[in-house]
Amino acid sequence: MPLSRIDPTRYAVEFAAKAERFRRGFSDFVLPELRLYSSPPLGYRLRAEFRIWHSGARLDYAMFDPADPRRAVPVDDFPPAAPRIRSLMPWLRQHLQGSETLRQRLFQVEFLATLKGEALVVLVYHRALDAAWEEAARALADDLGVQVVGRSRKQKVVIGRDWLEEEIVVDGRRLFYRQIEGAFSQPNGEVNRHMLGWARGQAMGLGGDLLELYCGNGNFTVALAPCFTKVFATELAKPSVAMARHNLAANGVANVALARMAADEVSAALAHVRRFRRLKDIDLDAYRFSTLFVDPPRAGLDAATLALARGFANVLYISCNPATLRANVAALTDSHRIAAAAAFDQFPYTDHLEAGLLLQRR
Repeated sequence: MPLSRIDPTRYAVEFAAKAERFRRGFSDFVLPELRLYSSPPLGYRLRAEFRIWHSGARLDYAMFDPADPRRAVPVDDFPPAAPRIRSLMPWLRQHLQGSETLRQRLFQVEFLATLKGEALVVLVYHRALDAAWEEAARALADDLGVQVVGRSRKQKVVIGRDWLEEEIVVDGRRLFYRQIEGAFSQPNGEVNRHMLGWARGQAMGLGGDLLELYCGNGNFTVALAPCFTKVFATELAKPSVAMARHNLAANGVANVALARMAADEVSAALAHVRRFRRLKDIDLDAYRFSTLFVDPPRAGLDAATLALARGFANVLYISCNPATLRANVAALTDSHRIAAAAAFDQFPYTDHLEAGLLLQRR
């Protein structure tokens, strides 16, 4: 995204245009009133990464123009970044320029922050990291009050810790999350708060048990679990499963069983087509599922998961790709109708739009 596109005075108009494109894309369906959840026009990104451009002893953050990907564009400030990241950028650059040990063959810098105000800096190198680097990185972490991770080929060095603690208040309830470096976390904290609140609003009153696929670090699981009697949640990525287990325990959520499984494996297990040792302590037949919750990758739901969805009275769907969402809704249109719809602007000033739908059996 070119920085020249960032114009807060145009934000409301641009978001309205994205929402209208979404409505037109779903004109073949009966779409309820679309609830719109905007982003702060500036300071919304909790993650940012920059290439490091070396010019003698000078370092610059750099981004690349999509229209000319070979041309590095120096970046002194990044208005979309959260205030914690923006405040760190000049101080980090100053420290790096003043340390031959830290700047030598430094390739990239990544920032991770939280709404709570914690921050982590990842320094990526084209060289091995030694004891001298660790000493310099420890001084950097102390001076800036951040966690530091150094990465190079087959090497990861953690100064402090490689995770942050997040707190999000949703419907008056304070939710706690641990977010680990290198694993997915929601990039727009305020919009994530809206997504969690909207999903809870749709789940209230549905009753029964919940099946959640693609649960990640438990972002939605923690928020939705109190709305149901029991929850069976699945995720394939090992680091995310570990974080989900931690986050469930940190929030005192005791009605969730979690398994490391792919969506198609869950379909096979529920249909009794395959047996999995990972489910030896989980009795799926004891669940009375009323609702399926999915937040899939951009490719959307595969054929097996769509077939699984047909058996649920309610399908609560968060999508990062309106095109695949539309295709999935079309595949379910003979069995389900759209009962609620929302649009979330995770990435202002881009064409990207997140959406939420509640599908209910006809």
